[in-house]
Amino acid sequence: MNDTSSLLKQPQWRIIDQSSLGEGFHALQSFAMDDTLCASVGGGSSSAAARAWVHHRTIVLGIQDTKLPFLENGLKILGEQGYQVIVRNSGGLAVVLDEGVLNISLIFPETERKIEINRGYDAMFELVKCMFSDFGATIEAREITGSYCPGSYDLSIGGKKFAGISQRRIRNGVAVQIYLCVNGSGSDRASLIKGFYKAAKENEETRFSYPEIKPSVMASLTELLSVPLTIGDVMLRFLSSLKEMGGSIASSQLSGEEWPLYEAYLTRVTERNEKVFQSL
Repeated sequence: MNDTSSLLKQPQWRIIDQSSLGEGFHALQSFAMDDTLCASVGGGSSSAAARAWVHHRTIVLGIQDTKLPFLENGLKILGEQGYQVIVRNSGGLAVVLDEGVLNISLIFPETERKIEINRGYDAMFELVKCMFSDFGATIEAREITGSYCPGSYDLSIGGKKFAGISQRRIRNGVAVQIYLCVNGSGSDRASLIKGFYKAAKENEETRFSYPEIKPSVMASLTELLSVPLTIGDVMLRFLSSLKEMGGSIASSQLSGEEWPLYEAYLTRVTERNEKVFQSL
């Protein structure tokens, strides 16, 4: 069995499904949730966890995005189009989250041996390939130039990106996170981020290189596979594939011991966001 398969084959997966909580579920809560699960899984008080989540009309910025010279102008553009904006506590650049985007986090324990960064990415890549294997489409993992938040593990079909993967590590816990554009228009989402960068950067020279976005290189799975997929459809594929590739799965929520930890992480990420936006 290869390293990737052994990562996905956990004795038990603890499933936390937050994919249908609605508009009141704030993205900052998601980042606090993953940090809490990282601490619990890494500390040995929880089995490996898999969490699914959906947020409505939210733009998640990376730390580098907050250094844009005319950030306030970019935020105004997003606000006028009805999007709330937060800054994530892990790497990467701006991404769009809405009701057509399913996010999945796999949280592994890093207690016995270190999990190399690419090994975590490969595990998520293998899971996604399994989820959509019946379509016969070739899913690639390589950087898609012109996409938003480009990286070496952009997932694409026919050169069009539908997903991006990131990682976060806390206290011997590793969270591998992916956003899957399930339905809606990938190019519309990309156009939104293109407009943000245009307003926030203008023609100013910056030390950091921001992506030149080409909306045509991004699409949803519904567009790429020519099948009307829903979040519920993909959730079923996710759970079935996890069960097929790993051990047993069990539905769960935070335990009594985890709630105070979650509240502390939520306070921390909220205060960090307030600090960023107050400085504008």
